Amino acid sequence: MAFQTPLQYFSLKPKRANLYFMTVAAVLCTICYLVGIWQHSTSRAVINTSVSAVASCPPITTNTTITLDFNAHHRAEDLPLPPVAARVAHLPACHAKHSEYTPCEDVTRSLKFDRDRLVYRERHCPDKEELLKCRIPAPHGYTVPFRWPESRESVWYANVPHKELTVEKKMQNWVHYEGDRFRFPGGGTMFPRGADAYIDDIGKLINLREGSIRTAIDTGCGVASWGAYLLSRDILTVSFAPRDTHEAQVQFALERGVPALIGILASKRLPYPSRAFDMAHCSRCLIPWGNMDFDHADGLYLIEVDRVLRPGGYWILSGPPINWENHWKGWERTAEDLKAEQTTIENVAKSLCWKKLKQKGDLAIWQKPTNHVHCKESQLRAPLPGVNNIKEIAGGQLAKWPERLNTVPPRISSGRLTGITAESFRENTELWKKRVEYYKTVDYQLAEPGRYRNLLDMNAYLGGFAAVLVHDPVWVMNIVPVEAEVNTLGAIYERGLIGTYQNWCEAMSTYPRTYDFIHSDSVFTLYKDRCEAEDILLEMDRILRPEGSIIFRDDVDVLVKIKSILDAMQYDARIVDHENGPKVREKILLAVKQYWTAPAPAQENQEQTKSNS
Repeated sequence: MAFQTPLQYFSLKPKRANLYFMTVAAVLCTICYLVGIWQHSTSRAVINTSVSAVASCPPITTNTTITLDFNAHHRAEDLPLPPVAARVAHLPACHAKHSEYTPCEDVTRSLKFDRDRLVYRERHCPDKEELLKCRIPAPHGYTVPFRWPESRESVWYANVPHKELTVEKKMQNWVHYEGDRFRFPGGGTMFPRGADAYIDDIGKLINLREGSIRTAIDTGCGVASWGAYLLSRDILTVSFAPRDTHEAQVQFALERGVPALIGILASKRLPYPSRAFDMAHCSRCLIPWGNMDFDHADGLYLIEVDRVLRPGGYWILSGPPINWENHWKGWERTAEDLKAEQTTIENVAKSLCWKKLKQKGDLAIWQKPTNHVHCKESQLRAPLPGVNNIKEIAGGQLAKWPERLNTVPPRISSGRLTGITAESFRENTELWKKRVEYYKTVDYQLAEPGRYRNLLDMNAYLGGFAAVLVHDPVWVMNIVPVEAEVNTLGAIYERGLIGTYQNWCEAMSTYPRTYDFIHSDSVFTLYKDRCEAEDILLEMDRILRPEGSIIFRDDVDVLVKIKSILDAMQYDARIVDHENGPKVREKILLAVKQYWTAPAPAQENQEQTKSNS
């Protein structure tokens, strides 16, 4: 009989095999257990012997049980702060007299500049050594503004304590003072029946509701009632006016929740890209459109309007000299003077190849050509991209609103923006949907409809942040820094959004407490070697309302430094993880500005007396 292997044996005799197998397994387990106990006791003895042999070390108790820790130790909120010596000292509050400080439009500084062509009213920023190293206070009694759309009609007096306009424009229905607030009935110098009725009159001459007009610019805007009432027609307007004797007009506009900037059409180009706006407007804006004695050339201001108007865009003029035949006595000018001014405007418009569509009552409307096929002889016009035939629109056809928002902008589809393709545009759009959804879980105020109204994106790129929020009751001022690698602001306007250029080493042309929310995407990395982070943060603090919020996206090391400064500025700030989780080096910093104001005048005088004694 042949020898049987164990496998053969077990397979032939199953009952005996099972009993034998169980016995062997039990013996082996017992042996392994005893060996394990012996090894553990031996290693402990070796450790005890080794520890005892180190004469320079204190006795160590070796009976401690080691527990493995599986908790995360690299969360964003656990990031270490810089050493105490490296932290920023407390940044004090400025004196109450600075509550409306606008560094680049400071009245005292402006008087040093030439009055010719209104140069003195343009931006003139302070030198580095002149910068205030303190936080701009809100006026005593400052209150969170009314929510939109109530804010369009009402503003707290304590927030903008100026009554000059209620006196100077009393008969023009701009603004009325009533108790603790201002009321804005929507009137204007050239629209006594109100902005809504005035816009309806425009709508009878050109179509404002079919989506081809989305972005507008209002020069010399007053309190921006024209832009305020266009919002209900899905038209987004950049309103601007200088900081002049009516010093509160742009401030009123922003307090109402209407997009506006301090600015003037003078010796410099406007801070907007070419071919940006669908419509431009002037209602008695006091700009000398026809008479500009600069190198003996007329109409330079109209040439600038031509530059910022898209092909096929409209220019609307009401006020002098339009309808001068019926108004010249009230305007306190001679009929001959007004007639000559209108003739000059008409001639400049023809030189720009504009077509006069209508003049009805106090309104006149011109339209810019869609290309310059028939305008090659003109030397005044701003250049347009070339076309292949007369029916082609220079620069590309824009989709109508709201399809325009997510349609690939012509500047991208044509390849004029280096490194940005139609596919990367679509990816960016989807990316910001995810990011904003995450933001609303971090900042509950951003998620609350109506809590914020005026938003600022300091480094907008393609406007993706603003595009996601377009259905919320907010507007976003999209900033393209002048230091950005690619000038994308034109593409932002082609999406039907608004914005401006800005160097963040300088102050923005706006009043304090302009914005409810600020978004800063990689701004401090961009400006790392250009200016001090502290100065940028103080500017952000100046233009942010009390109880407003900031969301920073940046490298973790940058955010740790920023947080240390914000702590000194008395913000509530915390660093949280990136939307893709803790392993991403880029983090999110949420900062909320605390509510504080300048002291009451009597209290401030007492404090000043103490400091002087």
